[in-house]
Amino acid sequence: MSAWTVNGRPGTPRRSVLLGIAAGTGAVATDGFGLAARPAAAATPRHHFDFDKGNAALDVFGPVSGGPARAAVAPSDASLIIRFANLVAHAWFDAIAPYHPTAVGIHSDLGRRPASEAATNRNKNIALLYATYRMYNFLLPGYQQLWRDTMVSVGMDPDDAREDTETPAGIGNLAARHVLESRLHDGMNQLGDHGGREYNRLAYADYTGYQPENTAYRLRNPSRWQPLVVTKGNGIFQVQQFVTPQLARVRPYSYSDPSEFRAPVPTASNHHNRAEYRRQVDDILAMSASLTDEQKMKCEMFDDKFLSLGAAVGSASDAARLDLDGWIHLHTVADTATFDASIFAWYNKVVYDTVRPHTAIRHVYGRKPVRAWGGPGKGTVSIPADQWRSYLGTPDHPEYPSGSTSLCSAEAQSVRRFLGTDAVDIRVSRAAHSSAVEPDVTPRQPLELHWNSWTDWTRDCGLSRFWGGVHFMPAIEASWSMGRKIGDRAYEFVRAHIEGEV
Repeated sequence: MSAWTVNGRPGTPRRSVLLGIAAGTGAVATDGFGLAARPAAAATPRHHFDFDKGNAALDVFGPVSGGPARAAVAPSDASLIIRFANLVAHAWFDAIAPYHPTAVGIHSDLGRRPASEAATNRNKNIALLYATYRMYNFLLPGYQQLWRDTMVSVGMDPDDAREDTETPAGIGNLAARHVLESRLHDGMNQLGDHGGREYNRLAYADYTGYQPENTAYRLRNPSRWQPLVVTKGNGIFQVQQFVTPQLARVRPYSYSDPSEFRAPVPTASNHHNRAEYRRQVDDILAMSASLTDEQKMKCEMFDDKFLSLGAAVGSASDAARLDLDGWIHLHTVADTATFDASIFAWYNKVVYDTVRPHTAIRHVYGRKPVRAWGGPGKGTVSIPADQWRSYLGTPDHPEYPSGSTSLCSAEAQSVRRFLGTDAVDIRVSRAAHSSAVEPDVTPRQPLELHWNSWTDWTRDCGLSRFWGGVHFMPAIEASWSMGRKIGDRAYEFVRAHIEGEV
């Protein structure tokens, strides 16, 4: 068995990484697809990397990993993006813990190295390189040559698979191994081997037996989630399936049982409460009919988890001028918070299994005309209700609570606690006509999306799901509240590991 077969972006400020995506801080320049303008080019010799002062996770792997990550996971696939980002951030944390005065790894205890070895960043950067290399090889194996070339470009030997606590390479390798061994059987079925399945494994396959009460073709219960028929274009249609319902059973870090964070019952989504049910529908339609360019672009930005979550942490870390340890610790706090928030959200989605606006609008109004956004470039029109669609694509999981809002709220609270301030300066630039939903139409003029507090950023993150037509307001309100609580828990969990109080 191989030693690494585990269980079977002139003058830019420093940037943040979410699964290796360089998501800018200050004004984030983006192309028409909303991708960070920093290229994801093939690795080239770059012997100028400063091992003593640099940040290998950001400066070496950051520029080359954006393309592969986006190719592997869609920007709106929250459950997988958050998982991958968490695994990588925790490997970083454990890899530098031995060089910190007090920190103890989250997944490993690799001892304490002499203080002289942490006089500069050199040993920490070597450990980071090996930990990152091993994690990317495992998570994105189709790009192994790129990862090898990246290591070679800074003088590292990608074949150095030693595992010891005396050398930075050995520590980095061990840190990655321990993270993988800890999480590969945590309930997510990442290897597709749940229940001992040996052949034709399906990674992340559901093993919980979830079945929707409604089918794509028959609405039996208007209170419950209905999978939609969606298209990839060119005549290819498919029925949605609840993505990774087993996430509800995944082991969290900062609490024991997601039932502790049971969200309030979403009574307005019960179709027997006719007045409340219809009011929710009418609120969505009124919002759809009044969308502004700024709201549309915020919808798209927050829907891209690479950009939105990454840009926020990047802006915060830049403003705080963190050293390498602080940068890693901040990312670990944020990625732990979003990970545990995703479990909360999915647990409640399974419990309540509630209807999305798309289905509720059709149930209430059938083919009757409603005033709403008429689709890309159509503006506000009178449209048959059964032809209505949300500005954002309807996600493939139940409506309540809002997963995206939970992630934003938890991340914001954890970073707010870590840095001791609600102030932040998040700027995302959007060129005219750069919308992915309405290309060549929206926005009519260049826009700069700007937030100067975590409070405002979290508010708009949640509201973007309402503006985009994919969530009713109760789902967002519940997620603001619960996300903050989980952000607190995640901060305390990581702080205890930083201070060695475990």
